[in-house]
Amino acid sequence: MSLNLEEKKAVVAEVTAQVANAQAIIIAEYRGLGVGDMTVLRRKARESGVYLRVLKNTLARRAVADTPFAGLADQMIGPLTYGISSDPVAAAKVMHEFAKGSNEKFVVKAGAMANFVMSSKDVASLATMPSRDELLAKLLGTMQAPIAQFVRTLNEVPTKFVRGLAAVRDHKQAA
Repeated sequence: MSLNLEEKKAVVAEVTAQVANAQAIIIAEYRGLGVGDMTVLRRKARESGVYLRVLKNTLARRAVADTPFAGLADQMIGPLTYGISSDPVAAAKVMHEFAKGSNEKFVVKAGAMANFVMSSKDVASLATMPSRDELLAKLLGTMQAPIAQFVRTLNEVPTKFVRGLAAVRDHKQAA
């Protein structure tokens, strides 16, 4: 079913709004993928906060024109699904893990970050990186470690004193 001009303009406007907030766009070919598998991919994308859309390539080219993702237009050939995310790792992770599973018909073709077009190998490398939340948790743990160790050290002095007093008390009671 083809879209009329107004519907096409609405789709381009919607995708352009998503691209304006995007950190990464990942494209994958889905030729031969069943509806059930595509539904699973959409659910995983929704859970990860990834905007996933199957678009006509001409509409997608118009949406990324005059944006930092314009270099991706050369890769837009064939039936593609577009994963757009404000977290640069989330879209790559969702689409790479889906392709790595039992879905050999789903092939990640390329990706883009602002002014940088990535190959499928680059997308795979990006997908193996920890997410922003994981990195923040590691950073927070690293920042808290010296303080926690200092508190334990300060707590050890009174603990040793109390143990010493208990040992003296036990020794006097035994004698």
